[in-house]
Amino acid sequence: MTETLGAPAPTTAVSAKRLALLDVLRGVAILGTLMTNVWVFTGPGAEWGVLQGTLGDLSFGSVPDAAESVFRLLADGKFLSMLTILFGAGLAIQYASAARRGQPWPGRYRWRALFLFAEGTVHFVLVFAWDVLMGYAVTALLVATLLTRSERARRRVMWWAAGTHLALMGLLTAALAADSSPGGKVSPEVVDLYAHGGWADLIAFRLENAIALRMEPVLTFFLLLFLFLLGVRLFRAGAFGADAAARRVRSRMLLWGLGLGVPLNVAVALAGPDFFLLGRYGAAPLMAVGYMGLIGAVVDRVRRPGPLTNGLTAVGRTALSGYVLQNVICVVVAYGAGLGLASRLDGSWHPWWVMGLWAAVSVVLLVGSSLWLRRFSAGPLESVQKWALRR
Repeated sequence: MTETLGAPAPTTAVSAKRLALLDVLRGVAILGTLMTNVWVFTGPGAEWGVLQGTLGDLSFGSVPDAAESVFRLLADGKFLSMLTILFGAGLAIQYASAARRGQPWPGRYRWRALFLFAEGTVHFVLVFAWDVLMGYAVTALLVATLLTRSERARRRVMWWAAGTHLALMGLLTAALAADSSPGGKVSPEVVDLYAHGGWADLIAFRLENAIALRMEPVLTFFLLLFLFLLGVRLFRAGAFGADAAARRVRSRMLLWGLGLGVPLNVAVALAGPDFFLLGRYGAAPLMAVGYMGLIGAVVDRVRRPGPLTNGLTAVGRTALSGYVLQNVICVVVAYGAGLGLASRLDGSWHPWWVMGLWAAVSVVLLVGSSLWLRRFSAGPLESVQKWALRR
C-alpha cells in the first residue's frame, strides 16, 4: 500500500536539518562492527569457522587472552545492534522528509530498499558472507509500511517482535546446552581454502553454502524488526537532538542501557559458549542503547569538534562505503586470496596483530572518508546508489 502524506507531525520537525550526533554514532557503529568482524576474518576457517565456534571462549588466564576477551566482550553484537537502531532512525528521517514534501510513502523507497538488497547480495558473494545489508533491506521494506500505521500498532509489533526473538534465542540456547557434541573445529579443507585459496574459490564456496551462511538474518529477523522500530521511536522522542530534552533522553539511555547491559553481558559471557546467542542477540542490544547514551554524553561535552569527532562524522556520512571498504581491506589482508596474514601471523603475534589490523583499518576510514568528503558530497557507494535510483 502507498500512502500520500500530508504535513509532518511536530515530532519530526527536527529532521529538517542534519543531526550531527547521528553521523558520529554511525561512524562509531561502523568502526565498532569491525571490532567484531576482524576476528572472523582472522580466525581459522574465517566465515565458515564462526558456525563451528572457532572464535573460542573468553579467557583471562594470560595477558593476551585477557586483552582479546575484553576487546571482544566490548564489541560483540553491541555495535551491530547500534547500527541497526540507527538504520531505523534513518528510515524515520526519510519518512519525515517524504511527509514534508507531500510525497507518497513507501513510494520510491521500495526501490531504494531493493537496491540495497542487491548491493548486499553482491557484497555477500564477492566479499563477506556475514553481510548485514540484505537483512536490513528486507526489514526496511516491512518497517516502511509500518510507518504508515498508528503509533499504537507499531508499539505492539515492536514488543511482540522482542518477545518472539527472546523466546527463539532461549530455545536455541537450551538446544545448544543439551548438545554434548564437541565443537570448535573446522575441516582442514576449509581452513586451507581461506588460508591459500583464490578469490574465485571463495565465491564458489559461499554460493555452495549460501543457506547456512545466510542463517543469521533469518534467525534474527525479529530482533532486526525490534531494533528498527526502536530507532524510529528514539528518533521521534528526540533522542538525537541537541536540546535539553534530548540530553535527558540520552541520560536515561545511558543509565538503563549500561546499568542493565553490563551485568547481563558479563554474566552471559562467564556462563560459557552455550550462551553465545543470548549474549550476542539478547544482552548486547541493551549495551548498544547504553553506548549511544554514553557517546551522546561525550559529544555534548565537546565544545569544538576535533580530528576524531570530524573523522567519525565523515565515516558516518559515508557509512555504506565504509562498511564495504573495511571488509574488502580485511579480505585482502587476511585471506589467502590476498596477503594471507591470518595464517602467517597466527601464533605469538595473536591477538595483537588482529587488534592492530582493526586500528589500521579504522585510521584508513577516518582519514580516507574525511579527504573524500572534501571533494564529494557523498561516499562512492552512496553516490552510485543515488545515480541508479534517479534512473
